[in-house]
Amino acid sequence: MPELCRFYNIVIKMIYSDNGQHNKPHFHVYYAEFEASVGVDGELLAGSLPVKQLKLVQAWAAIHEEELYKAWNMAVKNVPFGKIEPLR
Repeated sequence: MPELCRFYNIVIKMIYSDNGQHNKPHFHVYYAEFEASVGVDGELLAGSLPVKQLKLVQAWAAIHEEELYKAWNMAVKNVPFGKIEPLR
């Protein structure tokens, strides 16, 4: 699962051809023992994250929404995509 970004001990990845696990474009978030799937629009789809980290991820997703959609479109075609800038 290729890594999109890493910031504040949060790791964000996107799976190539996620086999329709979720019907909407999304990415996977890992923080400590927490795992979640988050829509490109910031909606928590599955799993859980502490509130503070979820808000950071949602802010990051809002800033990089266009890049996330581009990465999603490449991922579903099994085409490699690049990293996205972290929050600073």
